[in-house]
Amino acid sequence: MYFLIPLCLCIAGFFILQEKKENYVPAVILKGIASLCFVIFGFCTSQGTATAKLIIAGLILGCIADVLLNLRFVFKEKGKLVFLVGILVFLSGHIAYLAAVLPMAQNKIIVLLAGVILTSVLMKWLFTKITAEKAFKIFGIVYIGAIVLLNCFAVRCTINDPSSFFLFFTAGAILFLLSDIILILNTFGSEQRFSLRVSNLLLYYAGQLLIALSLLYLSV
Repeated sequence: MYFLIPLCLCIAGFFILQEKKENYVPAVILKGIASLCFVIFGFCTSQGTATAKLIIAGLILGCIADVLLNLRFVFKEKGKLVFLVGILVFLSGHIAYLAAVLPMAQNKIIVLLAGVILTSVLMKWLFTKITAEKAFKIFGIVYIGAIVLLNCFAVRCTINDPSSFFLFFTAGAILFLLSDIILILNTFGSEQRFSLRVSNLLLYYAGQLLIALSLLYLSV
């Protein structure tokens, strides 16, 4: 099953090249296949527990959202709507991941407060770097809030239990957050750069693969 890791990254590389050439239909197909690799990898490593099912749900939702985000380039007249729907599906995936680790976290109120504070600081900084419509800003606050909370609870779980599961899962969640920050800056910033797009995608796929890999070490 480990061949799925390099396969996912290789297909993602071909997808990036197609997107750079503005071949958006082949790009969205390749992106969907690359994302399907981490979903299959998750199924292969999962032991079928309740927590694993929530993480698998998060991987599946991520795969669907991947396709939706790139469909905005195919259906440009509906681009903003497709992008928002894609973000909503990604948000659902983050909620699934959060639901998976939340029951195992200690000091939930303190972690929640830390998440709210970190979200406020991060969004205040992001709003100085980007220009976006009100709807995108509202979605952004909710979306970033969810993934920051996910990271806070994952880190708290790792501190309490530095097992392989939490180490891989938390590393994946952190890479996912970094990927999203780059995506926001590159989408709504003053200048779009292909290098940032590449960084965004590589961090994203690495994050999802680490989350899928964490299932190999999950026993609850």
